[in-house]
Amino acid sequence: GVIRPTTEIIGKKTSTNHIGILATNGTVQSDSYAIEIEKFFPAVRITQEACPMWVPLVENNEHHSEGADYFVQKHIRNILSKDKDIDTLLLACTHYPLLKEKIEAQLPSGVQLLSQGEIVAHSLDDYLQRHPEIEKKISRQAQRIFYTTDSADDFTSKASLFFGQPVLGRHVDL
Repeated sequence: GVIRPTTEIIGKKTSTNHIGILATNGTVQSDSYAIEIEKFFPAVRITQEACPMWVPLVENNEHHSEGADYFVQKHIRNILSKDKDIDTLLLACTHYPLLKEKIEAQLPSGVQLLSQGEIVAHSLDDYLQRHPEIEKKISRQAQRIFYTTDSADDFTSKASLFFGQPVLGRHVDL
C-alpha cells in the first residue's frame, strides 16, 4: 500500500512535530494516516483537511484553471489556520501532485510539501536495492497494458495525464 511507507518516515521530515494531511473526504474520515503516523511517531500532531474538489479538477483537466487556484488557496488557508505550527504538508492522494505547483505557491516559507507517491517510490527503490535477487525474476521483455472497466477513451486521456506519456486503455467487462 501507500500509507505504510509514508507513515514510517514522515515524522522524520518535520522539525515542529506538526504535520498536515491534504486528502479526500474518505481518507480524512478513515483517519488512516493519523492512526498509522501515531504508531511510529506518537508525539506528532496531525491536522487533516479534506479537499473534495481537487480530484474532479484534475480528472477534468481543470487543474491549471483559476478555479483550481481558488480551491487550492481555500484548503491551504484552512489547514494552516487549524494549526499554525505545521511545517510539513502531505499530499495524500495520487491526484494531488498535479496541483503541486499551485499548492507550493500558497505555502509560507518554512512549510515543505511532500507527495506520498515520491515517498513510496523511494521506499520501493530502497527495498529493491536491499533485495537484488528480485531483479533476476524480472522480465526484460515486459510491456505495459492498461485495462479499465470504464470508458477506454476517458481512461486513456486521464491516464496519459498522470503517466506523462501516451497510454492506451483497453476496456474489459468483469
